Amino acid sequence: MSHTDLRLLITGNYVILLDRMKTLLRYFLINLVSIFITTRYLPGLTYNGGIKSLLLGAAAFMLINFILVPLLKILFLPLNLLTIGLFSWLINVIALYALTTIVSDFSLMPYSFPGTVIANISIPATQLSTFWVAVIASFMIGTITHFLQWLSH
Repeated sequence: MSHTDLRLLITGNYVILLDRMKTLLRYFLINLVSIFITTRYLPGLTYNGGIKSLLLGAAAFMLINFILVPLLKILFLPLNLLTIGLFSWLINVIALYALTTIVSDFSLMPYSFPGTVIANISIPATQLSTFWVAVIASFMIGTITHFLQWLSH
């Protein structure tokens, strides 16, 4: 192996590492924005400690999505096949619960929805338990994340 080949090899690995770092940074920022928007519009998911907690939560959620979610997808594969993928929402709820367990500044709490009217459709007031807050929060985070990933590609 000549000196030039070695330089190309090192440069090639550097480019691959730089691409991976860009991808991780993009996923981190997408998770950060998704969690921030969800906590602003859904009072049942909160964080204490300011921007530091939000940054820590986004990093932890990114790691949960890279490590725990694939394992849960394999674990729940038979159930997902039986329900034609409708049960996959539980994986996102478990990931969100793992976030609130790992990062103590994040919490899920019951929420009293005051009700609203949208385009002459009345949505009545209701009391949401912690489970339903987790379901709605994971749906919001998932939707925002998928939209931002689509936008970034």
